[in-house]
Amino acid sequence: MKTVVIDYGSGNLRSAAKALAAAGADVEVTADPAAVAAAARIVLPGVGAFADCRAGLDRLPGMVEALDQAVRRQGRPFLGICVGMQLMAQAGLEHGRHEGLGWIAGEVVPLAPRPVKIPHMGWNELHRSREHPLLAGIAQDADVYFVHSYHLRLGADEDLLARADYAGPVVAAIARDNMAGVQFHPEKSQATGLRLLANFLSWRP
Repeated sequence: MKTVVIDYGSGNLRSAAKALAAAGADVEVTADPAAVAAAARIVLPGVGAFADCRAGLDRLPGMVEALDQAVRRQGRPFLGICVGMQLMAQAGLEHGRHEGLGWIAGEVVPLAPRPVKIPHMGWNELHRSREHPLLAGIAQDADVYFVHSYHLRLGADEDLLARADYAGPVVAAIARDNMAGVQFHPEKSQATGLRLLANFLSWRP
């Protein structure tokens, strides 16, 4: 039951892999589409600009196709983290418009203008919108760790799992079918983050 973390030059994959291992996963960090195609669970981390992360995926021949096949056609459980979640959207609007994977209706837009410091960096409370196996055992106002300047503007409210408040609402977690994503970093969110990762490993969508 291998869980793969996709290595496409996104920056934080080793810490994500270590956190998954601590939560009980048999983890493989890989840039090989064949390993993604064979995986039981798939995690896409991400740090930096949306366009750079999408370009990193595109530089791996066959990776986007392997992801689409495994996740959308075969229903393997998928978790996107930070920009990995944002890439699930239709497009990102940082330095022009860049296509996402198109799995979730919505666009990734700037947090600004807000009367607070950008980027949004630090601990913030999760406000759950609905119950979901990924959030099992996690308190309604649990604190998790964010680092981002852009956020997902959802096209469909039913995809929302949780929000945060940062001088206005911020999408913090989403889910549809076998696909889920979090804007925060579970690997930096201590016990709450480990619980979410453990929930992902036991999730049977």
